[in-house]
Amino acid sequence: MSRVSYTGQLLVATPALRDPNFTRTVVLILDHDGDGALGVVVNRPTELPVTSVLAPWNDLVCEPDVLFQGGPVATDSALALAEVPAEVDAEPLGWRRLYGRLGLVDLDAPPELLAGGVRGMRVFAGYSGWSPGQLEAEVKDGGWYVVESEPGDVFTLDPPGLWRRVLRRQRDELALVATFPDDPLMN
Repeated sequence: MSRVSYTGQLLVATPALRDPNFTRTVVLILDHDGDGALGVVVNRPTELPVTSVLAPWNDLVCEPDVLFQGGPVATDSALALAEVPAEVDAEPLGWRRLYGRLGLVDLDAPPELLAGGVRGMRVFAGYSGWSPGQLEAEVKDGGWYVVESEPGDVFTLDPPGLWRRVLRRQRDELALVATFPDDPLMN
C-alpha cells in the first residue's frame, strides 16, 4: 500500500480540533514517513525575544524576532528553519535542506557560517510530533485540513493571521472556514 507523505505541506487545525495545543494552528510538516511525522507550529509567536535565549543568532532572525512555540513536545529545546536564497549556489555550512529551499539550521554552529547564505530564519521552542499512523488518523477524523504551503507562510510578518489567510486562499469550501467565529456560541 502506498503511503502519502505530508512533508512540506501545512496542517491547518479544523474548528473541531479542541486540543489547546493546536487550536487554530498552522503546522508545517518537516518530515512524514512510516515512522511518524514531525512539524512546527508556524503561527504562534511568543513574547520572548530571540536575544534572550539565542542572542548570537538575532541578526539572522526575521521579524518578528521572537521565539515561536513550535509545539508541545520538547519545549525546552529549540530548532530553527531558514531559507536559502535562489541566487546562492552552494548550501551554507550549518544548514541542512529539508525540501525546496527550506532547511534546518544547526544552532550549535557559529552564526557567521550562515551569514549571507540564508534569509528568513525562525527559531521554534519545541516541535509537534505524531507516532506512526497517528497523524493520518487525526486527518481522517477531521482534526486537520492538509493544504499546500506557499513560500511566504513560514516567514510571514503576521503569524497570528496565518490560519485565516491559509484557509481563505483555498479554492473550495475551505475558504468559508476562514470566517468561522472563535467562539461559535457568541455568534
